[in-house]
Amino acid sequence: MGRPLTVMAELKVGLVSLGCPKNLVDSEVMLGLLEQAGCQITIDEAEADVLIINTCGFIKSAQQEAINTILEMSQYKELGRCRALIVAGCLVQRFAKELAAELPEIDALIGVGEVHRIVPVIEKVLGGERVEAMEAPSFLYSESWPRKLSTPGHYAYIKVSEGCDNRCSYCTIPDIRGRFRSRPIESVVREAEALVQAGVKEIILIAQDTTRYGEDIYGTPVLADLLKELTHISNLTWIRWMYGYPTRITPELIRVMAESPKICSYIDLPLQHIDRTVLRQMNRPADPDQTRELISDLRENIPDLTLRTSFIVGYPGESEEAFNRLLAFLEEIRFDRVGAFTYSAEQGTKAAELPKLIPEDIKIDRYNRLMECQQQISLEKNQEWVGKSLDVLVEGFTVCQGLNNNNEITVEAYGRSKREAPGVDGLVYIQNPLKTRLSVGDMVKIKICQADYYDLIGEVRRESAK
Repeated sequence: MGRPLTVMAELKVGLVSLGCPKNLVDSEVMLGLLEQAGCQITIDEAEADVLIINTCGFIKSAQQEAINTILEMSQYKELGRCRALIVAGCLVQRFAKELAAELPEIDALIGVGEVHRIVPVIEKVLGGERVEAMEAPSFLYSESWPRKLSTPGHYAYIKVSEGCDNRCSYCTIPDIRGRFRSRPIESVVREAEALVQAGVKEIILIAQDTTRYGEDIYGTPVLADLLKELTHISNLTWIRWMYGYPTRITPELIRVMAESPKICSYIDLPLQHIDRTVLRQMNRPADPDQTRELISDLRENIPDLTLRTSFIVGYPGESEEAFNRLLAFLEEIRFDRVGAFTYSAEQGTKAAELPKLIPEDIKIDRYNRLMECQQQISLEKNQEWVGKSLDVLVEGFTVCQGLNNNNEITVEAYGRSKREAPGVDGLVYIQNPLKTRLSVGDMVKIKICQADYYDLIGEVRRESAK
């Protein structure tokens, strides 16, 4: 690493990153290596000598999106100046042979464990080889690897571990990403310090199972210890962590979150269902009473907690009674945020072999009923913030009429509070009658005056957050 390569120095490279933030970090590592090798990164596909698609292959809809993107990008071999089409990531890890056979336009296929070899892969392709790099996943980047952020400069993701050992019956991640493996605390802290020095204000910790972080290194999960270390970083405003396994949220983790104002009072707790029979079929924690106790503890101990979850509807064998239990649970707990998915049978999973498949029309009906129920809850939860103040990180600017078709209100900017994670939650739209000077990345205090199903709208206060 470090010495620009002659063959690379004149190249323009474009990269399309699909899927989750964990995939995005892999893309940013590839971009960092390419830039270090002397390449020019471009967002204009027609100008790119090399095009890279980092794919998601988790469920069928993501697989189809990836195929469509590959076909779209392949056109630039004729319409643009593309000399090499590289396909990387999860779809490749699952279906490399099929992709190689059916899409001759692809010049290289690299799995999730080979992203750090992107530079030599491109060199081989430009030398006339068709490359298939598909080792068993073992790579885990560290702070020593270059990264080129593709997020706005005020927030960044840090992947603290890779892989998963949970073996949920419906999930392909262990086969795609490999065994669970963590980075040392010191590595994560050094990366966070460097990002903050570069202007990042919000660090978002991600992994397939963030609550298990460090168990393979230290003999026990140490997410709470990592969070404590990160709170000592000067000029780091917010720390957010995503994806908590319900049985691994410890009293120590709750205490650390409650005690530090830097740690966002936000937990993403993917439960997937609440019916005991369905959960056992999913190979998920199957004690609804324990889940209720956990949620009660979280809300009792963490002030103004925002609680997000996700559910799968239409799982094989999910009866109407089981689904109604899920709806009743939704009404009882009243989550702030909910994501829902219709079950997708994935090749190679135990769930794909289960009987009692649910017809597609019933899956869609259940999805719609669940989301209609949550939509009203979300509106009521948002309305509780009207009249209160929030610190908001400015994300961008817009000119549009206020929410709910109120033509008397015009908003000028938008952002996120601690209650919103990027990419999955709503926004806070900002009125600025005081004409306060705002820039992307500023933290401002907003008084909420209106609420929609997913978004809030408010005015800039005279006193501003730091």
